[in-house]
Amino acid sequence: MPQANIPSEEEVLSYFDKFSNWGRWGEDDELGAPNFITPAKVKQAIATVQDGVRITMSRTISFEPTVDAPSPPVHFMVESGEGWASGDKVSSRAFPAATDYFGMIFHGTTVTHVDALSHFFWNGKTYNGKPAHLVSTSLGATFGSVEEAKEGIISRAVLVDVPMIRGIDWVERGEGVMIDDILAAEERCGFKVEEGDVLLIRTGQLHRRNVEGPVERSKGSTACQASVLPLFYERGIAMMGSDTGNDVNPPQYEKVPSPIHQVSITAMGIWILDNADLEGVAQACKERNRWEFMISIGPLRLHNTTGSPVNPIAIF
Repeated sequence: MPQANIPSEEEVLSYFDKFSNWGRWGEDDELGAPNFITPAKVKQAIATVQDGVRITMSRTISFEPTVDAPSPPVHFMVESGEGWASGDKVSSRAFPAATDYFGMIFHGTTVTHVDALSHFFWNGKTYNGKPAHLVSTSLGATFGSVEEAKEGIISRAVLVDVPMIRGIDWVERGEGVMIDDILAAEERCGFKVEEGDVLLIRTGQLHRRNVEGPVERSKGSTACQASVLPLFYERGIAMMGSDTGNDVNPPQYEKVPSPIHQVSITAMGIWILDNADLEGVAQACKERNRWEFMISIGPLRLHNTTGSPVNPIAIF
């Protein structure tokens, strides 16, 4: 698709003020756009469940290095079953159980995770005008931590399947998903993006990785183009996510290289779901001819952190 109607950098810079939710839910609010997920919204989401079918939208966390994840999560066994293979009785030395250790840098392009509102900054501030230094190396995210989502993100999700809409296999790296793609999906698939929704965008990039294998991050990535940001604000979405890292690469703007993250998080308070696996849910939507469903995301209740690995579940 020709990349027409791409906003200028000056226009994107104006979005920080034009589409700001600072103070909307009070000057001390740390939750942001998930405030749109009211009890009525949760009930609407539950009402979409017809079959009781559950589908994961998480990638398997791999501990092997790949060209797009040269420093993967780390896993090792603290205790294993090898020392108990003979059926020895419990001793004072240990219990007959296997235990694990794992650690990871989940921000990146391979681990499915959510970004809390402490993850990005603009002009020295994060969401709601709070100073960036409230996220410190010594204390972590003392404002806007992922703990704010301790009750979970449970809402209606809508899927925009861009390759299906365009009739292609995948969106090319370096090319953005445009607002016309979302509007075309609404018309063709019979839904409308509404307040409190989780908006999911399938670009086919994960499908391409599955077919062709991983590539270095320097090869680029697709994602939503900054032109979709006005729609995010006008429709009042609570969260957006895709099968990518959620910013077009190479960057299209010098001063704001990550506009989806920077404007959505710092100005609007929208949480972001990175690197989702939308292949199974896209197939389920096609089979049912229905692109809305209940979504349940439970971030780990990690103290003073900027996000969490997650396993989002679609429920049809």
